[in-house]
This record gives sequence, structure tokens and C-alpha cells, in this order.
Amino acid sequence: MAPVEDPNAIRVLLSPELETTLVAQMVGRVASLKAELGGAVQKGKVLVSLDCSEASARLNMAQAEYASARQTQDVKERLRKLDAAGDVEVSLAAANTDKAQAAIAMSRAQLAQCSVVAPFSGRVVKLHVKPHQGVNIGAPLLDLISNGPLKLRLNIPSRWLRQVKVGTPFEVDINETGQTYPAKVTLINARVDAVAQTIELEARMDKAEPELLAGMSGIARFKQVQ
Repeated sequence: MAPVEDPNAIRVLLSPELETTLVAQMVGRVASLKAELGGAVQKGKVLVSLDCSEASARLNMAQAEYASARQTQDVKERLRKLDAAGDVEVSLAAANTDKAQAAIAMSRAQLAQCSVVAPFSGRVVKLHVKPHQGVNIGAPLLDLISNGPLKLRLNIPSRWLRQVKVGTPFEVDINETGQTYPAKVTLINARVDAVAQTIELEARMDKAEPELLAGMSGIARFKQVQ
């Protein structure tokens, strides 16, 4: 006789609190890759450095143009005091100085994009590039997930909303560990899936469990829910 399926058993997936794919913000070549698959990273650490020789050259050129524009503006202002230059000449010189200063700011912003830093502490779960590889703007570099307790994602029948609320406790059996863990509902989606008549929940375990990894799955069991 086939076993009777437990109607209160709901499939769950373990997900990290934060996850992201870091991408290249400029065209260039990977000069250094300071990350490895599964490796831990700290927030603010430089993970990928792109060849910045062209960006550095543009910054040097912008600084030289600013120095020249500033010198010209100073000369025009002195000549204006001697009535040897008109107001329009002084205004144009000042505008050129502002333009050169803006070019410096743009070059510095582009130079900053040569270094890709970790937006949060976590672990590397996928590498998309290798050292010396060329990349285009928007090309994925690596995937990163955050440290800390994992969240549970699950979908329950929408009719259970009469009994399941934020804070409702339940137990979850994780397939990969064979262990059962207590958890509580922390978030309920604002929309019911009208076709499946289900609603998405997020939950947290009562404490951090170091043996659990993102991507593991299991079964959630709610007691006395119909």
C-alpha cells in the first residue's frame, strides 16, 4: 500500500540573506583576481582589479588641461583689471576651467571603476572570469552571497492564512543533513498566486546552524494547520 502524503508537508529552499552578481563597469582586462570559489570575503575588499592604464592616462590629461585652463583664466582676469580683456573673454576662460575640472571628476570616477569591491561580507559561489581575460561593460565577474543565518523560502496554500501569521512556528527537515530544525515565519507576501492558490513566505531558523548551506532544501511541517 502506498504511503499517504502528508498534506502539511511543504517544500522549502534555503537562501542567503543577500546575493548579487558583480559586473564590470568598464571595458578592460582583468589585471588581478583576488577571489576563489567558496572563499570568504570581507566588505570593502577589492575582489577584481582591471587594467587601469588608459583610465590613468585620461586622468593625467584632464589634470593637465585643467592646469592650462586655470592659468588662462588667471591671465584673463588680470587683463580684465587692466581693461585689456572683456567680460566675455573672462567668462569663457572660467567656463573652460569648469569644464576641465569636470573632466577630472569624470576621469576619477572611471578610475574608481577599475577596482570591484565586495558590497558585503560573504562567500564567492561562482567565478565568471579568469586573470588576464578581457571584459566588456556589464560582463559578470563573480557571484557573491552574504554570511549569516539563511532564510527559508516556501509556498503554502493560501487558505492557511487563517492560521499562519508572522511569528508562527514550524519545523523543517533538511534533506542534506537529515536533521530537523525549529523555525518561525518572518514575512508573508502581499499577493496570492491566483492560479496555484498559494502564497510565498519567508522564515528564519531559531538559531544559526553552521552546517547548513544556501541551496539546501527540505520539508516544512506546520502543526494543526488545515
